[in-house]
Amino acid sequence: MKNLVVYFSLEGNTKLIAEIIAKELNADIMELRTKKEFPKKGLKKYFWASKSVIFRENPILINKYIDLNQYDNIFLGSPIWVGTYASPFNTFIRDYKIYNRNIGLFACSGGGSTKKCFDEFKKMLKWNNFVGEIEFVGPLKVDKEKNIKSIKQWIKGLNI
Repeated sequence: MKNLVVYFSLEGNTKLIAEIIAKELNADIMELRTKKEFPKKGLKKYFWASKSVIFRENPILINKYIDLNQYDNIFLGSPIWVGTYASPFNTFIRDYKIYNRNIGLFACSGGGSTKKCFDEFKKMLKWNNFVGEIEFVGPLKVDKEKNIKSIKQWIKGLNI
């Protein structure tokens, strides 16, 4: 089975987790990159991230197109923005038609709930089989070995 990890990361937390998952699954990896970068600090960061989620914006992605049909399992990872996934995933979901795939979800937060994020992903990608979800709180602040252990345990429990 061929695996793909797709993620967006603003501060590096989701990137860290995505890279660990990709390594553990021997998966290809795709970082969603936007044409216009989001601010990474201060009030501007919160304003632009919040605005883009609330207005369901579709920021332009500059990624090279890949054929998702070659993958059996797709893992989607996002930071939590205003309780849900980051807006670059709006564009990804719109541009890539994902059907009949096994989907694993992961999210990173500063401490808030990830339930709405996972529920929104499931609603937007309802024609797929969801195999598991996992959340991380501030993974850059936690021992990397602890994250690896959590991911290995999660992967072992996936039905793929």
